Amino acid sequence: MRRINLEKLGLNEIRKRFLDFFESKEHYVGNSFPLVPQNDNSLLLINAGMAPMKNYFTGVETPPSLRMVTCQKCIRTGDIDNVGKTSRHATFFEMLGNFSFGDYFKNESLQWGWEFLTEVLEIPEDKLWASVFLDDDEAYDIWVNTIGIPEDRIIRLGKDENFWEIGTGPCGPCSEIHFDRGPEYSCEKEDCKPGDEGDRIIEIWNHVFTQFNKTEEGEYIPLDHPNIDTGMGLERVACVMQDVDSIFDIDTFRVIRDEVSRISNKKYGAVEKDDISIRIITDHIRAVSFMVGDGIMPGNSGRDYVLRRLLRRAARHGKLLGIKGAFLSNLVDQVIEISGEAYPELIKKEDFIKKIISIEEARFQETIDQGMDLLNEYLEDMKKSGLNELDGKVAFKLHDTFGFPLDLTKEILEENNFTVDELTFKDEMEKQKIRAREARNSNETVSWDESSDDILAGIEKTEFVGYDLYLSNATVVTLINDKKVDKLLSGETGAIILDKTPFYAESGGQVADLGVIENDDFKFEVTNVTKDGEGRFYHIGKVVSGNVTLLSKVTGTVNIKRRIAVSQNHTATHMLHKALKMVLGEHVNQAGSLVTPEALRFDFSHYEKVSNDDLKKIEKIVNDKIVEALEIEVINTDIKSAKEFGATALFGEKYGNEVRVVKMEDYSMELCGGTHLENTSEVGMFKITTETAVASGVRRIIAITSLRVLELLNSYVNKMNIITNELKTNENDVINRIKSMKSEMKVLESENESLKSKLAKSSLEEVVSSSRFVINGINTIIANLDGIDGNTLRELGDNLINENKNTFILLASAYDGKVMLLTKTDKSLLSKGIHCGNIIREVAKITGGGGGGRPDMAQAGGKDISKIPDAIKKAKEIISNL
Repeated sequence: MRRINLEKLGLNEIRKRFLDFFESKEHYVGNSFPLVPQNDNSLLLINAGMAPMKNYFTGVETPPSLRMVTCQKCIRTGDIDNVGKTSRHATFFEMLGNFSFGDYFKNESLQWGWEFLTEVLEIPEDKLWASVFLDDDEAYDIWVNTIGIPEDRIIRLGKDENFWEIGTGPCGPCSEIHFDRGPEYSCEKEDCKPGDEGDRIIEIWNHVFTQFNKTEEGEYIPLDHPNIDTGMGLERVACVMQDVDSIFDIDTFRVIRDEVSRISNKKYGAVEKDDISIRIITDHIRAVSFMVGDGIMPGNSGRDYVLRRLLRRAARHGKLLGIKGAFLSNLVDQVIEISGEAYPELIKKEDFIKKIISIEEARFQETIDQGMDLLNEYLEDMKKSGLNELDGKVAFKLHDTFGFPLDLTKEILEENNFTVDELTFKDEMEKQKIRAREARNSNETVSWDESSDDILAGIEKTEFVGYDLYLSNATVVTLINDKKVDKLLSGETGAIILDKTPFYAESGGQVADLGVIENDDFKFEVTNVTKDGEGRFYHIGKVVSGNVTLLSKVTGTVNIKRRIAVSQNHTATHMLHKALKMVLGEHVNQAGSLVTPEALRFDFSHYEKVSNDDLKKIEKIVNDKIVEALEIEVINTDIKSAKEFGATALFGEKYGNEVRVVKMEDYSMELCGGTHLENTSEVGMFKITTETAVASGVRRIIAITSLRVLELLNSYVNKMNIITNELKTNENDVINRIKSMKSEMKVLESENESLKSKLAKSSLEEVVSSSRFVINGINTIIANLDGIDGNTLRELGDNLINENKNTFILLASAYDGKVMLLTKTDKSLLSKGIHCGNIIREVAKITGGGGGGRPDMAQAGGKDISKIPDAIKKAKEIISNL
């Protein structure tokens, strides 16, 4: 039965109408920020529309406009386990929001919200309710007298429902707009209204009025410039407009959902268990596609672990549906089909996204089989020992190492009439969460910082003239030595703020300029330069002679040689970035950089080690462009024009309206505020020195330029001369000489191993005769063998167990300053409680080490060879106490 007569708008059309509507209200339409928070350690992932704009609300950063509107992509991890089991939970969602940073307030916000819902979306007015905070008479009056909602459809709710605050700082009341789905939906009361239990009246749009500052004493002080922050879930609005009960039934979700049904040959809606798996895959493939597109890579901690968990959970549910082989990367096509127009980064990085998903899915296929083998071993041990509960630590190992969710482990155990110690598992999970929080060194909540008193109030931003000048006259406008002072004395350290400066302040990965600030009365050595959010430059250093006084007329002089070296490396960084994209693909994006006079360090997104052949290609491209002597042009323009030019913007960076474009003819064009050369030929030479991994999916290149390359070449020549002298050969024969020596060494090593093996075997009878014991009715051979390596120890163990049936063997050896331990047993002793892995784990602890293994064979290592006798004693005690 059709409940309401609404136009069935698609999700993408709703998004467009929302953005267009607020653009008509003079809002700046901002692109969605990346899912990875920028310069914000308080969040693991962006989880709300306002989260990326906290600094705009607090005044730390200046927004591009006092009015903004966005559709923000979000990830919420708290509900992962509920996804698929309910009709509304999702990990990835889009949040529509309009924002005012001290511009308009309640009147405009509520009126525009009502106008959009009733006139643009044409939702009948009698289907909408409003709620306000108990004491917010202003909002109530707007709803009644300005908008004209009947008072019986306005509800006053308490602080828990309609007041937004997190600790101290900015906060304020909310007003929510609710939609009545009709009497056919459950409600515990006949006269349903917002706040009641049930599915009938749902909240669709929250308007937050940030108008107070909460103090430590709990006092609410009105803000001089209150803000507006609204949030409306796009998927929830789509459910309303398309008259469906579940987000998995809206148009964009159905595209993916139906494809999952097709490849699994499972009809959606037929079997609830299958439906859960289909919903999980539908949700998770959306989430992982956007996460990889924003530079997140599968890993074992933080947001990387969230991605890995989602990927593996989706892959596992594919197995449950009977899908053979890898399938997730193919579903990226459906994600791009429904979202590529709104989020072009998905199209741009399609190949990269598919590659990462394919690699991770393949790894999971390998590990899930390994995990099953391990779990089956534990099942066999439990059956033999009469246990019926799996150790929670084992379940956590399966989860953490092999990607087994707990419910998969439980399912397999239940099939074999076993249970799992979930308390211990949860304890291990909590320990991991604590480790993750400590790694982030922050809380996973949105927080606001209270503004501190600005000791520099009234001090204007510093005029930077260093793009064109290495020297300039200036005036000292502020002196700081822990606090503002009128004078810095000889020998004191502090900071000088000038009205204008040639010194580049550390930013964008480029180190600061060094040099001197001086006049006839003093000399100040500049050792660093930083700048604050207001654009004031702090020249940090030491007074080496005389005294610096406020309002002095001075000259600032940059160390020219150092600046040129930095500029060479910065220009080379841009050239490297372009070359990486040309050789490796457009998915390459900067993930961090450091530009110093000595070298450049460039971190970039890439899923595997860069081959030597590709490094040579990259190096050649950069050096070719140096030889071509490309002119370098700097263009100052607005951000919109820069993007139209095709300038590369660093992913996730925030730019103001005015930007600086560095262009190298038709080769490279990037937004950049750093210092550069006038021609690529001035870079001189370019040489990559190292290529390494720094994180999951992030590689690092370190390179040098100009005279540093010559220094490196000279050091190579010197080393080659030393090598040829030591090898008594010439440069042309060095490689052949090394190969010959390696062959000789292999022969000697083989002979040495053979002699050691023979020596070990010759002492076998002596070992057996002097180390054989009967302990607690069990035949044992427990021996300490000095100087035996791990391979020989294993060979000895195999020989002993073959010649001594029904025997437990423990061999220890001090080799190369470390403890080697081996245990083996005949399988006939397992029923008597012998478990080599458990025994060796306890024995290894005595020597400061660890290890483990199967019930019939295990190995371990230790650090303290002096504890070997104690370890042997411990082994005998364990056997005695079985």
